Amino acid sequence: CMVKDLVLMKQYNINAVRNSHYPNHSRWYELCDLFGMYMIDEANIETHGFDHSGPFKHPTVEPRWAAAMLDRVIGMVERDKNHACIISWSLGNEAGYGSNHSAMAGWIRGRDPSRVIHYEGGGSRTSSTDIVCPMYMRVWDIVKIANDPNEARPLILCEYSHSMGNSNGNIAEYWEAIDNTFGLQGGFIWDWVDQGLLKEGANGKKHWAYGGDFGDTPNDLNFCLNGITWPDRTPHPAMHEVKFVYQPIKFSLKEGILKITNTLFYDTTRGLEFLWAVLGDGVEMGSGVLSMPQIGAQNSYSMEWKSGPWYSSWTSSVAEEIFLTLDAKLLHSTRWVESGHIVSSAQLQLPSKREPRPHVITPNGAVLCTEDHGHLIKIIPTDSSEILFNTSTGLIEGWKVQGTPVMNRGILPCFWRAPIDNDKGGWDQSYLSRWKAALLDDIVYITRSCCIQNKTDHYLDISAVFLGIPSAKKSSELKESDILFTVNMNYIIYSSGDIIIDNSVNPCSDLPPLPRVGVEFHLDKTMDQVRWYGKGPFECYPDRKAAAQVAIYEKTVGEMHVPYIVPGECGGRADVRWLTLQNKDGIGIYASIYGSSPPMQMSASYYSTAELDRATHIEDLVEGDDIEVHLDHKHMGIGGDDSWSPCVHEKYLVPPVPYKFSLRLSPVTATNSGPVLYKTQQQI
Repeated sequence: CMVKDLVLMKQYNINAVRNSHYPNHSRWYELCDLFGMYMIDEANIETHGFDHSGPFKHPTVEPRWAAAMLDRVIGMVERDKNHACIISWSLGNEAGYGSNHSAMAGWIRGRDPSRVIHYEGGGSRTSSTDIVCPMYMRVWDIVKIANDPNEARPLILCEYSHSMGNSNGNIAEYWEAIDNTFGLQGGFIWDWVDQGLLKEGANGKKHWAYGGDFGDTPNDLNFCLNGITWPDRTPHPAMHEVKFVYQPIKFSLKEGILKITNTLFYDTTRGLEFLWAVLGDGVEMGSGVLSMPQIGAQNSYSMEWKSGPWYSSWTSSVAEEIFLTLDAKLLHSTRWVESGHIVSSAQLQLPSKREPRPHVITPNGAVLCTEDHGHLIKIIPTDSSEILFNTSTGLIEGWKVQGTPVMNRGILPCFWRAPIDNDKGGWDQSYLSRWKAALLDDIVYITRSCCIQNKTDHYLDISAVFLGIPSAKKSSELKESDILFTVNMNYIIYSSGDIIIDNSVNPCSDLPPLPRVGVEFHLDKTMDQVRWYGKGPFECYPDRKAAAQVAIYEKTVGEMHVPYIVPGECGGRADVRWLTLQNKDGIGIYASIYGSSPPMQMSASYYSTAELDRATHIEDLVEGDDIEVHLDHKHMGIGGDDSWSPCVHEKYLVPPVPYKFSLRLSPVTATNSGPVLYKTQQQI
């Protein structure tokens, strides 16, 4: 398993480990030497809970403890000193700070002056550490220290980006700072692996278990599940983000200049081949090898992007968006990967050849047929589509395409998500506590009004107003103060089969930051083939999407799900322009941004939000009878600076202010496709 760990770390551009929080088996050091993995070796000294020990003096300032503490440091250094992988000795973890630390640091400096000393205790800037090594410090604070003229030591985060469940948001912000601020040298993610244990359930199947699952008390529940891999070393989706921000070759495009930087200190790019591909609206228009000179260590190569081999593809394209993808590929196999492995990859948006214009559709001139059945209107826009709309509730009650049921329930506003671990951190100030205090987890929607605004031979215009209120208020006399959301949804149903939905959302202004702002609907379970144009292919969120690239991807609904051991919001894809959900015969539904609306956050799951919230273990999840789809105009970041305080960065919060956005829904058959439908709404 040690070899597997190192192979995986190297493949994902991880170049250093911290032995937390004690010296490891000697074989680990031999392997780190062999694989070229930097190491902080850490003494087995920790007094994490001593602050709760009443009036007793801390061991770090007690002379009677000096010999015992020195013994652990001396034993570590003498055993491991001949391993080349070790770059730093650590005096321990979260053991306060006192004179005994000074003694340990002094002994090490006398015995091994070739290596630096690390110790976070005492504020991470004491005289006993050669590295400023805070844990979970916010990015703006590490920049402040790096810019302090009185601080000459480098800063390395000894722990950061707490990886509990669906996490590691904001890590790109940290590395934007690290890459561009002298003195910032990186950090150690907490931590590598979810420390769950296999347990056989009542059904005879094994599953990953955590604190309390073995009848153990007291326990820390799932606080041991904070790795970037599952216990079996399957990478979490966040590993892609880690690989991207750690990649040694960096690509940038500014003011017409493409810059490729080799951040390695000891190697050139001689062992790499550079590849390019250019995509227009998600479709590849050209690709090839980028011929360029070798880049030396800590050096860069710049060129005008228009001089690149992709320029002819760009000039001939009429696409609305054009992206250039650049890859650095290994030419030769190594101890940890085969040749052809992508070491670095980036996607750069090329300048648009035309001004962006709002998306519109042109009605096809066909006659729209409708049948009134009391509160139900059967709308037959085309020979292949049939919509059942309830003017009493303002909801689509059914949508068939070529006689096949596609939509079962929809379309309603949605502002709630299944809480993730980072939503729960902060006790009464956590996002989850504030959401529940505001009753955001228990909203029902009542229809204030629904009426036909206009009806012609070619379209039907329906306006519906929904009020989002706590469910307890549903049967009581409604007061204005009970209304948390007022949502206007205006439907225009065209004879072409298209539905344009204009959404206007007005939240109560004293609500906490919102989990999401979007719509939810439910599709028949056979609509399990998902295709989308947006970021992917892996799960990504607004504050964890730097590694994801814009393209057209395909997955099944089952493959969209991410099986975190403790369920919660998962499987989202960011910056989606359009998506289709179809059955195996190609029949289904198309959804896209419309007008001037920006790309959206999307998810499709067999598990409802309520089910993801209810279950405490992945094996407890029960599939629903349909597919729950979310299209979000705004979705709050997932956070990850730590997991015990509300730490989503401000720009990734969703404040309770008015929002407007538009969507287009269309029937899909085997004779049309997402790219074709998307092209019809672009103004070329």
